[in-house]
Amino acid sequence: LSKAIACAVQFDNQHCGIYAGDSDSYTVFGDVFDPLIQEYHGISADSKHTSDMDASKIMGNIDPKAPVKSTRIRVGRSIDGFGLSPGITKDQRLGVESLMKKAFANLKDDLAGTYFPLTGMNETVRQQLVDDHFLFVSGDPNLKVAGMERDWPEGRGIFHNKDKTFLTWVNEEDQLRIISMQKGGDVRAVFDRLARGIKAVGDSVKAESGSDFMLDPKYGYIHSCPTNLGTGMRASVHIDLPGYAKQGAAVLSARCEELHLQPRGTRGESGGQTGVTYDISNKHRLGYSEVELVQKMIDGVNMLYKEDVALCQAHGI
Repeated sequence: LSKAIACAVQFDNQHCGIYAGDSDSYTVFGDVFDPLIQEYHGISADSKHTSDMDASKIMGNIDPKAPVKSTRIRVGRSIDGFGLSPGITKDQRLGVESLMKKAFANLKDDLAGTYFPLTGMNETVRQQLVDDHFLFVSGDPNLKVAGMERDWPEGRGIFHNKDKTFLTWVNEEDQLRIISMQKGGDVRAVFDRLARGIKAVGDSVKAESGSDFMLDPKYGYIHSCPTNLGTGMRASVHIDLPGYAKQGAAVLSARCEELHLQPRGTRGESGGQTGVTYDISNKHRLGYSEVELVQKMIDGVNMLYKEDVALCQAHGI
């Protein structure tokens, strides 16, 4: 338990401050995890999680006039039989990587691509991945203290397809982070690719190892951080909101809260804000299906855009 709460002990800026080293931690330390999970996700003690990745159920899309630069949807997944990042052994981490190398080789058509291990990566490849904003790097103080950067960079890597619209990070904060992204605001297309990609990766892992993704009837897909339980999904757009920028961060945060959204700067969770471009994503992960969360994000972003146009007029921007 002391390992699980290391971040909360060491830092006083924690959103959550506790990580699970394996799927059993959620049961063994349930007295600590359960109340925290219920409070963060706003769910009841006896709630059940339902998953729904059917892209055809999504109504509408983001207004094509909205100044959306890019759309990105990610989920985390963990494979049965391996520890989670904070507690995984070196052998298990290498086991996840070698399984994923085989699984990636089976991907077809628009999902097919290349796996780039961090170990022994040459400088040209590294620089290209940095330029594409694909590379994850070491040095995050939370991940360090939580034990997720042990044996760095061994067993870690990045897969992406030829178009650079489908990516998977291996052995970062979660065993797998599966990501679908593209320029512009076509959220439906991004979600459709993600749904196909998760299924293809899952089927491939099953074919290679006989293992499934860790799925709990109450907490959905198992992740190392309790805030990601459930869908593990973060659907986000980068959008210019000059009207809201003028109003200030507190106003935008309060409005996003009402819409069940979360605003961030475009430099990530703790990177701060630059200019008028904001990263807007769904706030919840558990207690709603993937389709519901993507729908909330689309509807909420359309609403913010409409309000921003009015604010710009009011401020003469």
